[in-house]
Order: sequence, then C-alpha cells, then structure tokens
Amino acid sequence: MFRLMRWEISKLVRGRDAYFTVRWSPFVRAEKYAIHTGVPAMGGVAELYWKDKGGKLNQFCVARSWYGGLRSLMRERIDPDLEKDPVRLAVLRDHKDEIYFRYSLSESNSDMEDVLFFFQETLAPGLPTATHSGRYDRIFLNEIDAGKLTTT
Repeated sequence: MFRLMRWEISKLVRGRDAYFTVRWSPFVRAEKYAIHTGVPAMGGVAELYWKDKGGKLNQFCVARSWYGGLRSLMRERIDPDLEKDPVRLAVLRDHKDEIYFRYSLSESNSDMEDVLFFFQETLAPGLPTATHSGRYDRIFLNEIDAGKLTTT
C-alpha cells in the first residue's frame, strides 16, 4: 500500500535549534484491513480525522507510538471498545465510517516528543499535555502532506 520509510520525520540541527520535516502518508480511511496491510509496526506519529457532512476533515487525535508501533496504536485508536477518552469515543461512535488517518515514521522517541510538543503549542498553546525533549532552544517544523491537505 505505502512504501516504507517514505513517510518519515527528519531533522536538521543548527546550534541549539532543530528543524523538523514531517512527511505525512496519504490519508486513508481507518478500517482494520487498511491498518493491518498498510501501516508499519514501527514507531511514529499519527493523526486521526473525522469527515463532516461538508467533506471537511476535522482532527480529533494526534498520538505517537514507540514500543508497540503505529499499527497497534491505530488499531487501538479506532476501536470504540478500547477508547477511554469521552471526546474521542463520541467521535468514533458518531462518525464510525468517516474516520481517516495519516502517519509519519520515526526511530527517535525524543524527536517524536519535540514534534508533538510543536503541534500542541501551535494548536493549543499552554496545555500541559506534551513536553519537549529539552535538547533544543527552538523547534521549527515543516509538514509535507502527500494528500495536499490545506488548513487555514
């Protein structure tokens, strides 16, 4: 389905600044078969979206997986019987046939920490849910989207 290692997180370090590039996989409808056959059992970052009646994708989950791999994480995140968060559970139940995901692989847990910290500080500044690795003074991030997603 996808070529391994094409959808990955890369990094350039200059002094105490890190410049990350996140190359996202194409969006895929979140069904067990697509996850089993297309998502590698490797570490990485994943995003889940639900499609509204107007066809717009709305993000409802960003997560990382290290030991269990993305395949295991994605299977867990789309299963309403395993989901504990009430907001995500409501999305899974209300939009069960309209859930999509994309991912980017990483072999560094610390890099994933920094990427998730950047996303949180960009989308919901000040929430104490994500921390950075402490290795860099500043973190910059560029996203390359295989699906040509645009956000405003």
